[in-house]
Amino acid sequence: MSRRKRSRKQKQPIAVTVIAVGILVLFLIRLYQVIAPLVRAGVFLDGIRAPLFADWRLTGLGSALLSSAVYLLLAVAGIVVLVGFLRLRPWAWALLMAWTGVSLSISLVEYFYHHAPNYLVMAANAVIAFALNTSDVRRIFGIGREEHESAA
Repeated sequence: MSRRKRSRKQKQPIAVTVIAVGILVLFLIRLYQVIAPLVRAGVFLDGIRAPLFADWRLTGLGSALLSSAVYLLLAVAGIVVLVGFLRLRPWAWALLMAWTGVSLSISLVEYFYHHAPNYLVMAANAVIAFALNTSDVRRIFGIGREEHESAA
């Protein structure tokens, strides 16, 4: 009879899964934010037939292309962070924490000054921020070890 080998890998806390789902939600939102301005500008139907700049300022089409490019960059970066996070890399935890803080700050500025916040992004970032700070997640990533743990 063959025995099962015990896995030395620690079981991931549920918060890691919640964070991964949150990152996927944000990825899907970013993909929508890539496509929506291009659809509104008619890029998929007409192509790029208008100037991107006029008098050293972005035109509507230029603004749509720039916005889509930035959101595409954010979507790709989100996937990189997700892969690092699922591989339990400490840099992914730190980058995701910084990213979440910046994103929440931007969402608050949009809420107070532009009155057009994306509540789904705010909610996903809030859930991610809380889940990142649970003791299980911090322990599995080796973040903020207590003295008695680091002395062992």
